[in-house]
Amino acid sequence: MSSRSRLFRIVIPVIILIAGFVVMRLLVLSRPAPQKEARSNPGALVEVLTVSRKDYQVQVIGTGTVQARREASITPRVSGRITYIAPSFIAGGFFPRGDLLFEIEAVDYRLALVRVRAVLAQAELDLAKVKSSALIARREWEGLAMDKNEKPNPLVLYEPQIKKARADVAAAGAALKQAELDLQRIRIYAPFDCRIRSEGVEAGQYVRAGSSVAVVAGTETAEVVVPLSLEELQWLRVPRQGSQDKGSPAKVRITVGKESFGKKSFNRQGRVVRSLGEVDPKGRMARVVVAVDDPYYLKTRRNNNEPDLEMGMFVEVTFYGDILTGVFPIPASALRENNTVWVVNGENRLNIRPVTVVRREQETLLVRDGLKEGERLVLTAISGAAEGMKLRFLDQGAGR
Repeated sequence: MSSRSRLFRIVIPVIILIAGFVVMRLLVLSRPAPQKEARSNPGALVEVLTVSRKDYQVQVIGTGTVQARREASITPRVSGRITYIAPSFIAGGFFPRGDLLFEIEAVDYRLALVRVRAVLAQAELDLAKVKSSALIARREWEGLAMDKNEKPNPLVLYEPQIKKARADVAAAGAALKQAELDLQRIRIYAPFDCRIRSEGVEAGQYVRAGSSVAVVAGTETAEVVVPLSLEELQWLRVPRQGSQDKGSPAKVRITVGKESFGKKSFNRQGRVVRSLGEVDPKGRMARVVVAVDDPYYLKTRRNNNEPDLEMGMFVEVTFYGDILTGVFPIPASALRENNTVWVVNGENRLNIRPVTVVRREQETLLVRDGLKEGERLVLTAISGAAEGMKLRFLDQGAGR
């Protein structure tokens, strides 16, 4: 290959590379420079709540177990064989006050009554005889006495005999009353409006006086004993001994069913009636009693298939206590670290504000100081929140 051909092969590629570089440089230099655009910060998107000062009734929530206000053990006062039992005298049966529960055989007590009446008649006869003898003896003494000032011997005038005869009449009269009472006591009646909790007798069974045969629970009023902390108790009105003040109203919630099958809740109205007057030394909890009238709807109308307030039920109780005036109710989730909240200022920027919380409830906080009427409270959690951060709102800044 000649030197001219080699030079041609080397020079031509170099010329092409130089020409391409020059063309590329000309294109870059001829391109117009991009214009700088100022990007605005729209602010963090948040949900807000417009707060207002209100009067708020404190709500205290607790749980407890339903129990009967009145309960009694049915104990016969006489012994004998049972001849009659009421059809409803079974566990779960209802009885109004004064209804017959069961009856004990009366034959023995009627015979005893006849015998006692005979004894009383004999004692009255003996008393009459002694009185007659005493009258005759006095007349004889007065006719034979030589000294009118001399006092006769009491035995001569039958005075001790009369006392004994009168005592015999009194004892026979008491025995008659006892026999009449025993005859009345063969019939056992419901002591109050009640429901049979348990029973253990059948017709023909022999029962002994003083042995318990059944337990009944009152149906007029049910009670729920609720443990509460002393801090919560201060918000409630609890009637004291001798006071005519009414206790705080309460709502007893009964929950039936399961989540998978559709859980339902029913409410019954109640009222605080007393405190048990003692504090649990371990949990430092006081126990208050809520009364609910007519738990079985025996005297009032049942609505929407509401269930009975059965003894032993575990229920939730909401107490309605004192009214706090001029407080700001806010969601509990709106409280930040160190008892602060986030508030939107007039320039739609974040203001971190300390507040005074006077009460904490399950989902609500009651704030006394630190907020103003009509201010917008930030509800959304913001990562890296800082004072003066710009904000924008889900509802275009109008609050809610």
